[in-house]
Amino acid sequence: MIQTTDEIRNDVIVKLGIATSSAFYTDKILNEWIQQGVRWATSYRKWPFTEGRIETTYTSANEEWNFEGVKADAIRLLQIGGKRFEKVTFEDYQIFKEEESSGTAKLFTDFGRTVFINTNTDASGTLTAWAQFAPSTLDMTANPSSQTVFSNGDEEGNTAIVEEVLYYANLRAKKPDVANFHHEKATQILDNVFKNYLDEQFNYKTSS
Repeated sequence: MIQTTDEIRNDVIVKLGIATSSAFYTDKILNEWIQQGVRWATSYRKWPFTEGRIETTYTSANEEWNFEGVKADAIRLLQIGGKRFEKVTFEDYQIFKEEESSGTAKLFTDFGRTVFINTNTDASGTLTAWAQFAPSTLDMTANPSSQTVFSNGDEEGNTAIVEEVLYYANLRAKKPDVANFHHEKATQILDNVFKNYLDEQFNYKTSS
């Protein structure tokens, strides 16, 4: 299984049928394509392994919050002092603020990367949120053996990145049919990875 960006690069070179990087496919170009492929694959679905928890001290003096590294509109669950806040659409939140300016309902919303929390509640203590994080940029020059978010248990995702890089390479070579074949293969691989998670979650017991 493909584990690192160096292995992704080597597999791409083999499948392109070149002995090493060339003037047409330089190291710089290949590295940029791998970065692009990683960003694409990571953003393709809301992967469970790209979720994380944020904790900070809450103050009702702030209605707007910004959390570094969190993707836009990506807060899934938010609690303050152990009390869960309900997520509503940005429009519904604005209507609530207009019609019930002193309302104490435990509501929050997000707009882009800004989170809005109703400050009129009795909640206090630690603000805890679960959200999707944006992928970090891989430094393949300093660390050619960097791992992706798929490297620890979902290595098929790295195979999808190989296929997506081959898509970029064939676009550059003006072979759109071949390029589209590789892109479709990449999406199929990622859909299968995600289906495995959905199948597993289907067995979870819910409160409903």
